[in-house]
This record gives sequence, structure tokens and C-alpha cells, in this order.
Amino acid sequence: MGKKNGTINVALFGAGFMGKAHSNACLKVNKFFDLPARVVMHTLVTRNAKRGQSMADRWGWKRSVADLDAVVNDPEIDLVDICVPNNEHAGIAIAAARAGKPVACEKPLAHNLADAKKMVAAVKSAGVQNFVWFNYRRVPALALARRLIDEGRIGRVYHFRATYLQDWIMDPNFPLVWRLRGDVAGSGSHGDLGAHLIDMARYLVGEFAEVVGHQETFVKQRPVETGLSERGLSGVGSARGRKKPVTVDDATMFLARFANGALGTFEATRFARGRKNDHGFELNGDKGSLVFRFDRMNELEFFDATAPHHVQGFTTIQVSESEHPYAGAYWPPAHWTGYEHAFINQLADAVTCLAGGRGRMKFHPNFQDGLASQQVLDAVERSAKSRRWVKVAR
Repeated sequence: MGKKNGTINVALFGAGFMGKAHSNACLKVNKFFDLPARVVMHTLVTRNAKRGQSMADRWGWKRSVADLDAVVNDPEIDLVDICVPNNEHAGIAIAAARAGKPVACEKPLAHNLADAKKMVAAVKSAGVQNFVWFNYRRVPALALARRLIDEGRIGRVYHFRATYLQDWIMDPNFPLVWRLRGDVAGSGSHGDLGAHLIDMARYLVGEFAEVVGHQETFVKQRPVETGLSERGLSGVGSARGRKKPVTVDDATMFLARFANGALGTFEATRFARGRKNDHGFELNGDKGSLVFRFDRMNELEFFDATAPHHVQGFTTIQVSESEHPYAGAYWPPAHWTGYEHAFINQLADAVTCLAGGRGRMKFHPNFQDGLASQQVLDAVERSAKSRRWVKVAR
């Protein structure tokens, strides 16, 4: 393996929006972090040869290929990184695991719960390291929130309320991109946006016990996509012509009870007019509260109920000091990091793990965490269909 000579050769599957985010992380990680191995952008894998070569040239990948099987079995590859549509995750991950390759995978882990279970079984059987790109865990403010909770500053958690709001598909003539097809994406706002909220909740509060939810598809049919961007994100224009059914949710809301007795409320929608990528949470405990908003991602609001009453109030912590998680790797205080840095931070931890640093620490979030998130996603979907509370499998 490449890591024997101090390098980790990465094969990235996918050249879309997430492919760019992961490419940027591979390009920058060794520039900001002093790591036990150097990431090499070895192979970009995409079926569109022209697009793949263009991206390889722009971002610095050594080669661009379309032969998925040959790459998975290439002895030079040390890490397989999956950024393709959800229905392709399982096939690539299982093949990589069988070939003895560590695997990284975008969220949600799989197209459905059955595939997620197969992926977990494959990496366990092969004994390969694995992780899921729940990148918000590596936002310094969120990592600080976890530290404050671990230090007991919040006390017993009572409430976790979270929202993830977008509006990019409100035009009824927006095309039927892959993210709006159940056979490819698995679910809509629920798996794409809600999965992040679920992982944040597991990271900060703990495991889910049961859920009750509702899902809605507001635009039932959309024009068939014809030669437009496969990203399925804002920036894709309207389309006309033949229509097909939308087979995922446009919005999902659910309530949750956690195993530790805390309560949760969750909302994920692509129909919140004026909200482009608005998400965050508020967490309330008996000793304090925390508030995080993505549009102010370098800040964490903290209410300390143990402080003298006459000075109590929400304090805004600017999470940019060198002692804050990850912040010290970048710029002087109050010189902000952004969305892309969370991917760099996660890759830095993964490289440390892959190269055997910190006593070969167990990486989180891994495929088991991805499966736990998938179990919540599945329980909410079953609840929405049955219109009753559903216990979350553990």
C-alpha cells in the first residue's frame, strides 16, 4: 500500500458537487495539517470521460478513468472515496471492502436500510477502516458544542430541535434530477438534509428510541431531465416537456424520543422560500443551552445557567481561537473558516487513523454510524406511512 512509503493514494468516485468538495480536501489537507502521511490524488473515477478529464486537469488528479472494477482492485489505491448517487454506494463500497481497501462514503450511507446493512457487514468481514462524510461534526463550533456537553456544562439534555431548509426545487418546472427519483436517491429532503440533522443529534444527544413523522411531496410530477446538470442542486434551470412522477419527499417533519429521555423535533424541506441552505439546532439542558446556525458557522451561542443570575444570557463564542477544535490549523483568531474546511478537517482525522496515528484510533462517524442514521431515516418513513410512533432499531 502507498501508505507504507508515507503516502495514501486516493481513488475518488464521482465528479459532481461533492466530488469538488472532496477534491479540495485532498488538495489542501497536508497544507494545513502536520499528518503522518501525505494524501495523493491518484485516480478520479467517472463514466463521463470528457468531464472526468476536465476535472482531473483542474483539480490535480493524476488520472481519470471509467473502469470501476479495475480501480477498486488496483494495488496502488489505498482509499476508495465514494461521491456518486446513493444507489451506487453499496456496490462500490462492498467491492472495495472485498479488495481490502479502506472506504469513505458520502451520506446517507446507502440507498436504503438493506444496502446499509450489507455495507456494514462487508467492512466488518473484511476488517477494513471506513468512514462516512458527515462533515458537520468537523465544523469547529459543532466540535466545541460536543466538548461543552462532555465537560458537563449543559447537564441533562431535555430538548434538541433542528431544521434544514432549502428552496431550490420550488419551481414546478425544475427537472426531475436524480435527487428527486426514489430509485436513485432513496429519499428526498429526508435523506439528503435530514440525515445531517440526525447525525448531529446522535453526536450531541445520543441514540434515538422512537419517532413519529410526516412526509409530503408538493409537486407530484416534473419534466424529464434532458442534458442538464446531474448535480441536482440549485443552478439547474427550468425544463419543459414530458413529465414523470416525483418519487421522493419534498419535506419531512418528525418528533423523536431519545434513549436518554430527551425530546427532539426535526424539519427538513426543499420548499422554504428564501432559504437557500439554512440549518442549525438548539439544544436545551438543565445547566445550559447551545445554539448553532450554519450561516454563522464560526459562532456558537452558549447559555450558562450556573453563572450568577445577574450576568446570565446567551454568549456568542467566536470559535476561532487556537485552542478551539481544528481552528488552530488555519488562520489567526477571527479569520473565519468555511464550509470546505469541515471536509479538510474530517480528512485530516481520517488520514491520522489510516496511517496508524493516535494509537490507531477508531474513526467516527464510520459505517456503523451511517447505519444508525439510516435506521432513523427508515423508521421515520415507516411512521409517515403508518401514521403512528415507530421504534428505531438498534
